[in-house]
Amino acid sequence: MAVPKKKTSKSCRNMRRSHHALKPAARVECSNCGEIKRPHHVCGSCGHYDGRPVVKTAPAADEAA
Repeated sequence: MAVPKKKTSKSCRNMRRSHHALKPAARVECSNCGEIKRPHHVCGSCGHYDGRPVVKTAPAADEAA
């Protein structure tokens, strides 16, 4: 059974864990409507991806009025 020969200090332990922190999710602006979206994903508000429409979006009630 593996048993450590020496106690790992708090400094060494914390330095090892320095890469464990969560990074914030990447966000970019949609080139068509300006809404915030995830990179390389279809925009949820306008349905555009890579500068072209790929998903039909239903017109909102406030836009139709």
